[in-house]
Amino acid sequence: MIKAKHNKKRNTAFLYEALVREIAKSVINKQPQRNNFIISLVKEHFTQGTELAKELELYKSLNETSELDPHTAEKLIQEAKRVHDKVDKKKLFIEQSRLISKINRNLSKNVFSNFVPNYKNLATIAQIFNDDVSIKDKVLLENVLLEKLTSTENSNQKQTPTTNLVYKTFIKKFNEAYGGTLLGEQKRLLQNYITSFNDNGVQLKIFLNEELGRLKKLVKRSINQEEIKDDSEMVEKTNKVLNIIESFKSKPFDKEMLTQILKIQHLTQEIKN
Repeated sequence: MIKAKHNKKRNTAFLYEALVREIAKSVINKQPQRNNFIISLVKEHFTQGTELAKELELYKSLNETSELDPHTAEKLIQEAKRVHDKVDKKKLFIEQSRLISKINRNLSKNVFSNFVPNYKNLATIAQIFNDDVSIKDKVLLENVLLEKLTSTENSNQKQTPTTNLVYKTFIKKFNEAYGGTLLGEQKRLLQNYITSFNDNGVQLKIFLNEELGRLKKLVKRSINQEEIKDDSEMVEKTNKVLNIIESFKSKPFDKEMLTQILKIQHLTQEIKN
């Protein structure tokens, strides 16, 4: 039995996951200021180039992978350990301390009590990265992780109940504000926005790149419709929409942009009809 100690406050991936769940709670509880603060906290401390971001990526490479053959899984573990050795441990400790301090002062110690479904696996990875863990324990822990990496059980895992709840809350709030039901493209935008906290916005950026291109093409095409081209005011408004879409390329994604895109999606659907 492995008895190595594990401090979850010093587990970079746990800190990140706990904050992600705190974001979901602030949305559900309708606390926009708290929500914006937590998002800014995540962006500040896990931005590219920080030691926290570097270590988080290593955690993700081991935690979010499955269905590997044993040889590849073993190589992945060893490579992650090799790269982790290059992480500046002193700087990492300072970054963790600053983040923990801000959570304690501005949020609550209860953040560290958030339920993280994959906590056991994150604790295993943390101990594999820990130089103070004995060689024997590390080997045993690596065998546990190896089983997870070669497993097929979680390969088709669906969205977590928390994600689904947040998604339903967004849909309800949007419908209350703007009426009607969401279009398919609006639902996909919201799904990508909500789950963007889990992958640093990678899927959201991919979706936005394609969706904004699609919307721009539809709005441009609409200028040639008789109902619009013969009305100077409509032409002016259509060009304004095109300028708004173009401006999105140089702005960080936020809730205001989310609402604007949802409205433009609705507008293009009306034009098509």
